[in-house]
Amino acid sequence: MTDESKVGESRRAFLRGTVAAGAGLVAGTTAARAATPDPLITEIQDYASSTGDAVDAVPYGMPIKYENHVVRGYVEWLTESPISSINFTPIHALEGTITPQGCAFERHHSGAIEMTKGEYRLMINGLVDTPLVFTFEDLMRFPRRTMTAFCECAANGGMEWGGAQLEGCQYTQGMIHNMEYTGVMLKDLLAEAGVQPEGKWIYAEGHDASSNGRSMPLEKAMDDVMVAFFANGEALRKEHGYPVRLVVPGFEGNMWVKWLRRIGVYHAAVESREETSKYTDLMPDGKARKWTWVMDAKSVITSPSPQAPIRHGSGPLVITGLAWSGHGKITRVDISVDGGKTWAPARLAGEPQSKALTRFHYDMNWDGSEMIIMSRAIDETGYVQPTKDQLRAIRGTNNVYHNNSIQPWWVHANGEVENVEIA
Repeated sequence: MTDESKVGESRRAFLRGTVAAGAGLVAGTTAARAATPDPLITEIQDYASSTGDAVDAVPYGMPIKYENHVVRGYVEWLTESPISSINFTPIHALEGTITPQGCAFERHHSGAIEMTKGEYRLMINGLVDTPLVFTFEDLMRFPRRTMTAFCECAANGGMEWGGAQLEGCQYTQGMIHNMEYTGVMLKDLLAEAGVQPEGKWIYAEGHDASSNGRSMPLEKAMDDVMVAFFANGEALRKEHGYPVRLVVPGFEGNMWVKWLRRIGVYHAAVESREETSKYTDLMPDGKARKWTWVMDAKSVITSPSPQAPIRHGSGPLVITGLAWSGHGKITRVDISVDGGKTWAPARLAGEPQSKALTRFHYDMNWDGSEMIIMSRAIDETGYVQPTKDQLRAIRGTNNVYHNNSIQPWWVHANGEVENVEIA
């Protein structure tokens, strides 16, 4: 019998036992409750004794009040000001792979701005045959495309370089979201302007006060970069760049310029503040790596985790999490429950998409003993997610960017979970 079939048989036996114990027993409840029927299922409740809200009670649907804890998280001491700061996606409380806009992490350099579609303009200039300015309505006339892509801040996990720092999957790995975008391909707009042969780079900047300008090779711009105006089927939210943002699949989030104002075409990179003093990786010898745009393969167990402890006690347990790679598709995720001594393959939920989040599950029987649980992602290039020690051996500890190391969680016998580092 395989491990998976053993887990399934154990779960069936567990459920058969609960049914035999008495009508109304919910799987996972204690033996003390098994002796009497559960009134929550055997008796009519107040909510079933009267009518509910009318269809127009909430014109724009919001999460039910019982889920009001599933919100973005903010760490006050992390930055000097919330105007130039970041918050975190509650990945520990979400399932599937698509992140709702309302709880997807935000990163602003000078605060989120507001403009109408009527006010919006996008300029393309520099080494082009015809400099152009597009209105929002102009953009809507180009052929539209839809893609799903993850956006990850380069500093995701950055606080963990020096050791286990923050308690919570949301705060260690939550600078990420994954949405379905609709817009026009940047290459179509550049073709309209006519890129001259000398043009080798583009420079994108936003309408906000910081402009957050970033340089990008023309090759990438002409590949899969999108000028997006919808996310998850609706207009971009203000904090995500309404009405137009750049989507740069596989590249660090700082490249995804919001409130997109201008695309300049140049013969070389601009070397702006955001790609020299910032968003470069300081190495042990004092030199800095530049142009480290692509986010390497990474994964994290979202449950169990510090904010999602085990509440049901021993027995069948589902370990779940997310994996992603800026180099393409995730092909495998391995799980360890003994701190990396042994590994077993997880189940991937659905067909992995390139440069998008992949959900994984691992089914096991937990005997109630302590565990060190970890996940390890492998992408289609064959790259294997490294341990933190393996990364430190190459990059040292002076860096805050591109920490894609394996994240261990210590599961205690009582089901509580703690962020730890394995020596």
